[in-house]
Amino acid sequence: MEIEKENDETSRAEHSKPEICMSKYENANKEKVKNENVTKNGIKKRDEESSFIRSLKPKVREFKRTIYMFRQSFLAMAGLSIVIFYLIVAALAPVLAPPEENQKDVYQRKVHYDEMHKDPSPEHPFGTDSMGCDVYYGVIWGTHISILMGTVIVGITVLIGSILGAMAGYFGGKLDDILMRITDVFLSLPSLILAMAIVVSLGRTLENIMFALIIVWWPAYTRIVRGQALAVRENKYVEAARAVGASEARIVWKHILPNCISPIIIQATMDFGSVVLTAAALSFIGFSYAGATTTEWGMMVSAGCRDITSGQWWTATFPGLAIFFFVLGFNLFGDGLRDLLDPRLRR
Repeated sequence: MEIEKENDETSRAEHSKPEICMSKYENANKEKVKNENVTKNGIKKRDEESSFIRSLKPKVREFKRTIYMFRQSFLAMAGLSIVIFYLIVAALAPVLAPPEENQKDVYQRKVHYDEMHKDPSPEHPFGTDSMGCDVYYGVIWGTHISILMGTVIVGITVLIGSILGAMAGYFGGKLDDILMRITDVFLSLPSLILAMAIVVSLGRTLENIMFALIIVWWPAYTRIVRGQALAVRENKYVEAARAVGASEARIVWKHILPNCISPIIIQATMDFGSVVLTAAALSFIGFSYAGATTTEWGMMVSAGCRDITSGQWWTATFPGLAIFFFVLGFNLFGDGLRDLLDPRLRR
């Protein structure tokens, strides 16, 4: 019996040996396949990264060439420097011209009748006006208001004009006719007179002035984007997007508008200064929310003009120079961008 048991155990051990060997072999194969997959995935990932880097190289070269060309233009660099200067002044207004104690509104200058018509001095770098208000404080905080107004007005007009222009140019037909006839009506009216009528009708507030200028400015962007959309919609990649079943909204958003961005940027940059100039003109002729103590350049020039005849030249000169260089900087910067973004001018 004992001999039979030993024989049975020996036979079972001999039968289990091949099974153990087979399981070790299978585990080794699985580990090898796993390592091969990891290696392949790593190689594939590196290839994708390298192809992505290769695809970026032409764009990086083009960007470097653009920066180089922009730096070679003296006027463009001068415009950019002026724009950056105004942005820094607007951001640092609380530091450059801190409000006085108990001053509730930072956009309203405090009246000091005991300091009327003071010449420029270290205490008042730009002098004081007929009510003793600091002209320097008004110029600094006027930069803040001008940047705010320009950003809101230009941003909203670009949004409205781009959407309407892209729809009119891409879809065409009756929609194009209706939108363009409405645009022609607004373009046929003198912009300043239309803005004056809107402000008088709605009331002389900052919000109504910005609304009036938005109404005046959006047709120009609609015309520009429509012209670009008419040309872009005939390109092969737009037809390919239609062929693969892309929706109309996706084609407009992904293919039409991105290819209209260059003229929009150029026009918006140059309009930034024009918007501030128009707002100052409205204030100068009396169609403004601004009071006599408000830090608004147009109102300060209007109030200062009455003091020039009595010898206080600084009350209108410094706000006027602020308007002049603001508009000049954005116009020069816009011209530089046009030279860079227009392929015909880059050759």
